[in-house]
Amino acid sequence: VQLQASGGGLVQTGDSLRLSCADSGRTFSTLIMAWFRQAPGKEREFVAAIRQSRGIKEYADSEKGRFTISRDNAKNTLYLQMNSLTPDDTAVYYCAAREGSLLKRTPTEYPWWGQGTLVTVSS
Repeated sequence: VQLQASGGGLVQTGDSLRLSCADSGRTFSTLIMAWFRQAPGKEREFVAAIRQSRGIKEYADSEKGRFTISRDNAKNTLYLQMNSLTPDDTAVYYCAAREGSLLKRTPTEYPWWGQGTLVTVSS
């Protein structure tokens, strides 16, 4: 599993952004995928997770309705569509992967991580 996150950047309050996470391995479709974020001086926190198929997803309460996680198993790519961004969303966003069938919200449950992509939302 080799994850590469991209799509971050500098945006203004209210803007939208779509993050991508590509897996160069051959097992993407068998993995549970997730997005986490880490703001300066804060712990890494769960954003959203998605199961291998059937579109089963979970979101952190603060992102419900604004963020959408999705995946394209044919392209080995995970996405995070972020709408109505605020300065509180400023963070490094990481994609992560784990085996199994349960969606988890704890970073230590995910053995594979991308390098992170920085999202900065200006006021």
